[in-house]
Amino acid sequence: MPAEARAYSSDRTGAGMYTFDLPWLARHHEDVIDPALPIIDPHHHLWDRDNAYLLNDLLDDTGHGAASRHNVRATVYIQCRSMYRADGPEALKPVGETEFVNGVAAMSASGHYGEMRACAGIVSHADLRLGTKVREVLGAHIAASSRFRGIRYSTPHDEVVKLTPQHPPRHIMADREWRAGFAELGKLGLTFDALLFHTQFDELADLAGAFPGTTIVLNHVGCPIGTGPYADKRQEVFADWKRGIAALAKHPNVVVKLGGLGMHVFGFDLDKRPEPASSEELAKLWKPYIDVCIDVFGPQRAMFESNFPVDKTSGSYKTYWNAFKRLADGCSATEKAALFHDTAARVYRLT
Repeated sequence: MPAEARAYSSDRTGAGMYTFDLPWLARHHEDVIDPALPIIDPHHHLWDRDNAYLLNDLLDDTGHGAASRHNVRATVYIQCRSMYRADGPEALKPVGETEFVNGVAAMSASGHYGEMRACAGIVSHADLRLGTKVREVLGAHIAASSRFRGIRYSTPHDEVVKLTPQHPPRHIMADREWRAGFAELGKLGLTFDALLFHTQFDELADLAGAFPGTTIVLNHVGCPIGTGPYADKRQEVFADWKRGIAALAKHPNVVVKLGGLGMHVFGFDLDKRPEPASSEELAKLWKPYIDVCIDVFGPQRAMFESNFPVDKTSGSYKTYWNAFKRLADGCSATEKAALFHDTAARVYRLT
């Protein structure tokens, strides 16, 4: 298979499954909407696996050097099991991810690649099952980079649908030792990025209530499942998701990321279209989910995200952010500033 026409396989999980049909993506082009609007992209990844996605790839997508591009001022890197240490204690191996990304951030901060500051915030991983002993790991992350802001511990659990290579046990967020580890985040002023399915909202709400001083960032509007046994139950799933998202929003320490809807788990099959969807089509498709999130959380607790390169399987960076701008069309200037920049800057403590 030619490198420029790599296919996407829905029966795999993790970074290796996300490959991109570049000629297919090139079939659709549109001009940037509101190019002056400042953006912080609070969710992207970098990796060097079968399909590498590194700084130059991110720069290509954000439009470095292009005449027409979105005004991305900074980005936040989110863990994806990238560049773990090969040696040393098992618990400290994830610190390699922070070390790797901090190097990329330093490259960007040199100004050599333009004004955008890539990886201005870093979210890595630590095994919360270590309980209070996880503090040593968190301390090592902090020592590795002043840009370290928190961790993501992926907990999506379903008997059929899989989202990550790791398959966490059911109800892990209620485990006593896991929660002892979670408690260390708040003591250090660190955030927690939550990746889970909509069927687990009750568990996350219970966690948020137990730790009101710890900021919890709900990834990808909470991943309402639209594939597998849920594929023919979209209205039922949406109703369950809507009830759960409203309950989560009652916890002021929870914020939500608006994006990730290009992933296969949503069941929209965007990558199977003859041509990529336009920003108008994406905005219409995603509007019910985005509107609910903004309504219950408010712009001050919501932020648009690219989730690249994962969502690159279904569309281009330029088109996605155009879709987000269409979705925010009815918002005031202050609300747009929060959704596209200010919420992310506050949550991840970016200057």
